[in-house]
Amino acid sequence: MAAVVAAGAEAMVVTHGPDVRYLSGFTGSSGAVALVGGRAALFTDGRYTTQARVEAEGLRVVIDRRSPAVQAVEWLVAAGVTKCAFDAGQTTVAAMEAMKKALPSSLRRSFLVATDGLVARIREVKDEDEIALMRKAAALGCRLFADVLEFVVAGATEAEVAAQLEFKARMYGAEAMSFETIVASGERSALPHGRATGAKLPRRGFVTMDFGVLLGGYCSDMTRTVHLGKGSDLEWDVYHSVLEAQQAGIAAVGPGVSCGEVDEAARAVLRKAGLEKEFSHSTGHGVGLEIHEGPRIAAKQEQVLEPGMVITIEPGAYLSSQSRSRAGKPGYGKPGSGKPGSAAAVFGVRIEDMVLVTEGGGEVLTAASPKAWMEL
Repeated sequence: MAAVVAAGAEAMVVTHGPDVRYLSGFTGSSGAVALVGGRAALFTDGRYTTQARVEAEGLRVVIDRRSPAVQAVEWLVAAGVTKCAFDAGQTTVAAMEAMKKALPSSLRRSFLVATDGLVARIREVKDEDEIALMRKAAALGCRLFADVLEFVVAGATEAEVAAQLEFKARMYGAEAMSFETIVASGERSALPHGRATGAKLPRRGFVTMDFGVLLGGYCSDMTRTVHLGKGSDLEWDVYHSVLEAQQAGIAAVGPGVSCGEVDEAARAVLRKAGLEKEFSHSTGHGVGLEIHEGPRIAAKQEQVLEPGMVITIEPGAYLSSQSRSRAGKPGYGKPGSGKPGSAAAVFGVRIEDMVLVTEGGGEVLTAASPKAWMEL
């Protein structure tokens, strides 16, 4: 509640699903939590009567047909609250208007105090129970990658590979995938978010797989890129540049280190290799109840890492038809292959791990899955 008071309010109404779950344990699709002093109440509708009382143990549970947010606001007014915080980034205009309409006319202009991400920021640092769930989710992701490799063959479709991943995830106990599975092959590997399609895997070329699972409500996230057939000098060179950048980013993780410093550690390697322009996104993001949450691992981000945060480190390089190899660092060429090539090419490489910030640095939660160059 200290953050609520600092925002100029005495209570808070929370409606964003992951925040509601974090505060109450309730997993239904419609709910709101009201917080005031040392009290908390969960508001939902009749579909969740039994579920809410089981999941939100220890909280007052109110069941009503009306909007949970409206119920929460009315309960707080009845408790004597005159200033209530809400998350402006997660509240629709319609929901805000409904809450205002439920207020006495004397409070409509002053009752709701806009804030941004108060609960989300608390969620960034995980406790031991949360970390244990995320370890299990990460381990399941590693197991899935090992199993799916037998289906990564020329002529199979990207959708078939994704289907095998998702089928096995369910068979192994995952609640769901934590986001839409990415399988991008051949020229489509140059698409950072190439969702799986009916495109067939090539006889020779990269296949990028980016996927995650939900266990106990917590997400995993990892990316591996493999090569079908024999790789070219250019492909070898770019892959190892990305791998070095990823390892540099992981090595930079530690308490007190800014997110911008971690991003720069990875980005500097690609810059030196002449591939910075082919790196088109941030180096990583927080993971937890949501697949993308704080902190953001990106250029010039001043937020510092804290023990208990779980982040991704996922640099990439995506060469378009206009790109040419600019990787000039000695030693990256495949043994016996001569100098890196310079022919135009279309492909992409991304490598991603989940990293837990510890008191002494960073622990890779997806370390069981190999990242070495792999030709299938």
